[in-house]
Amino acid sequence: MNPLLCNLGMVLRYAVNIYTLLLLIYAVVSWIPDLRRGRWVYYLASVIEPVLIPIRRIIPPLGGLDLAFLVLLLALQLLVQPAITRLLYTSCIPLY
Repeated sequence: MNPLLCNLGMVLRYAVNIYTLLLLIYAVVSWIPDLRRGRWVYYLASVIEPVLIPIRRIIPPLGGLDLAFLVLLLALQLLVQPAITRLLYTSCIPLY
């Protein structure tokens, strides 16, 4: 049991969960034009867009459908979350 890795894993898990939530909020805001006004949307875009731009270079939007959002969401849920869960399992649970 390594308390430093355990705490790091918990912080990473919370960060990924918060980022996923922000990503979903950004998607909803992009669909509703009246919500796009406001300074908070600018701040939200400054957190989300730098990650989406490199993905959009590889996978451009198809007919108004932004696949970069889906790719990022799937990568977070299918690649990053299991890795963090594995880190938490190996560092937080004592194995006797």
